[in-house]
Parts: sequence; C-alpha cells; structure tokens
Amino acid sequence: MGSHDHHGHHHHDHAGHSHDHDHGHAHVHAPASFGKAFAIGISLNTALVVAEAVYGYIGNSTALLADAGHNLSDVLGLVVAWGASIAARRAPSGRFTYGLRASTILAALANAVFLLVATGAIGWEAVLRLREPEPVAGITVMVVAGIGILVNGFTAMLFARGRKDDINIEGAYLHMAADAAVSLGVVISAALIIWTGWLWLDPVTSLVICVTILWSTTSLLRGSIDMSMAAAPKGTDLAAIKTLLLARPGVSAIHDLHVWPISTTETALTCHLVMPTGAGDAFLVETAQMLKSSHRIGHTTLQIETHPDNGCALAPDDVV
Repeated sequence: MGSHDHHGHHHHDHAGHSHDHDHGHAHVHAPASFGKAFAIGISLNTALVVAEAVYGYIGNSTALLADAGHNLSDVLGLVVAWGASIAARRAPSGRFTYGLRASTILAALANAVFLLVATGAIGWEAVLRLREPEPVAGITVMVVAGIGILVNGFTAMLFARGRKDDINIEGAYLHMAADAAVSLGVVISAALIIWTGWLWLDPVTSLVICVTILWSTTSLLRGSIDMSMAAAPKGTDLAAIKTLLLARPGVSAIHDLHVWPISTTETALTCHLVMPTGAGDAFLVETAQMLKSSHRIGHTTLQIETHPDNGCALAPDDVV
C-alpha cells in the first residue's frame, strides 16, 4: 500500500495541474465575459421590474404584475448565479478543499426554487382575479411588456453560448428566455383586451405564464437536485468508463468507481485498480488524460492495488 500512496500522491499533483491548466483554456473566457453579462442583465431587469410593478399597479393588470414578479425572481436568480460563478473561481482553502465550486450547483437549485415560488404567487393572484375580472389599461401594459421582450431577449442572448456547458448559466438563460416569452404573452393579451373587451384574458394570460415557467423549470430543478445528490453528470457513460479502465494494460479488475460533479462544469472520478504488476506515474498520467479527453473528467484519483485478494474493504459492489 506504500507504493499506492506514492503513486496516488504524484498522480494527484499532476491531475491538479493539468486540470487547472486545461480548465483555464476551456473556460477562462466564459466566466470573465459572463460577469459582464450578469451585470448588464441584473441592471436592465431591475429597471424593468420597477417599471412593470408601477405600471402594472397603475394599469390594473395582473398579467403585468405577474411579469414583474417573475422578473424579480429573475434578478434574484441572476444575483445568485453570478455570485456562484465568482465563488467557483476561488482557490481551495481550509475545510473547503474543492474551493467553493459546488456553489454553482446550489445556485442552479436556488434558481429553480425562486421560479417555483414566484409561479405559485402569480397563479394564486390570477385565480382570484378570474372570479372578478377588472378593467385593464391595455396600451400602457402593451408598451411596458414590449420593453420587457427586448430586455429579456437581449439578456438571454448574453448567456446563450454558455448554456450547453454549465447548468448554472443554463439556469440564467432559461430564466431570461422564459421571461421574453412571458412578456410577449402579456402584449398579445393586452392587444386582445383592447380589441375584444374580454377582461378575463388578463388573468388567463397570467395562468398560461405560470404553466410556461413550470414547464421550463422542471429540467433545471431535476438537474440541480441530481447534482446536489452527487449523481454522475448527465451524459456520463459509466459502462464506457469501466471498459476504458479495464482495457488499460496491467489492469485485472476495478472496484469502488465513483463519478460526481465538483461544480456545474467539472467532474471528478475515483477508482481502485487491481494491477498485479503495479504501475508507474506514466500509467496514471496517461489514464487521467484519456478520461479527460474521452469523458470530460478533469479530476481523476486512482488507487493501485497489486494483490487481487488484498481484502480491500471497498471492493464489494454494494459498499460505497
């Protein structure tokens, strides 16, 4: 086991360096430019919330107030997502040996919860209004919601390119895209109210908005809960990883394989390899590189065991 400690130590140092180095190349531009995106998005949306709340109240429109409520949850969501993306870049220290990278997972979860709470409040108000429809200032509502489409559409575009690689950025993007759709619904309903005089269209639009938000939030909620539970990231092929490790020269068996997210963009792996002839640093470095290039695993830790019957307590499949 002494040799294991030796290999593990050296390998781990290397993995740490290669991980940071590659991470810099792959992602260093993203957080920097998204900082600007977050700042712009938060500023524009805060102004929009104030405008929608004021004119929604003056114009007596639950649909516009609903949109203001939804946009407020967006501002909170953006603040949390931005804070998490900054925290994720802090160096490891003290008890937080992975740094604060996992805060991006918590932010994605918080974002989903914000949306659900806002949706519940909007839905409740709309149901109450359905029972007693009231006149709505259609033109005012249309103009303010029209501005909302532009603000939300523009903000969504700022996050569009990062959404495939990071569930935290995807949360911000979904928030904004849903908002643009919501504002469009408010404009259409206000136009129809002016044209037909059907006052019930305003609360019905609010309810449609609620369903839209719920629909877009479920995948974000499920994904962030999975990550919080240390589930292997979506798209991780565990069978292929096992095959890759077992096919490595000198490996006769593997056990205690774990794959989990360190953050919304980074994945870690640990595994025990049974190798009767042992292994050197080159083997460990090469295996880590293979896992990185084929499965996007940037933080690999491998334990080498030279005797198949060494009684490793973690060998049975049912042991975690």
